[in-house]
Amino acid sequence: MGSCRSQRCRVPHEQPPWIHDQRRRLGRRIRDLRIQRGHTQEVVVEMTHIDRRTYQRIESGESDPRYGDLLRIAEVLRVPLADLVR
Repeated sequence: MGSCRSQRCRVPHEQPPWIHDQRRRLGRRIRDLRIQRGHTQEVVVEMTHIDRRTYQRIESGESDPRYGDLLRIAEVLRVPLADLVR
């Protein structure tokens, strides 16, 4: 047996370019809304309790945000989640 007895084995795979594009668009939308609301990244991090580096990666489009993080960001930015991710 392999080393993945009690866990799912994760096989690394390359994501299609459109996923990266969508992630960057989401990050820009979050950043633009944050700026429109007059918030700094530090304020959003403090209000959402998201790790600072995690939030920076979300805004820059470097990482896939968790659903719960998106819900908290949408709440702080006073926008429905559907509008945030469309």
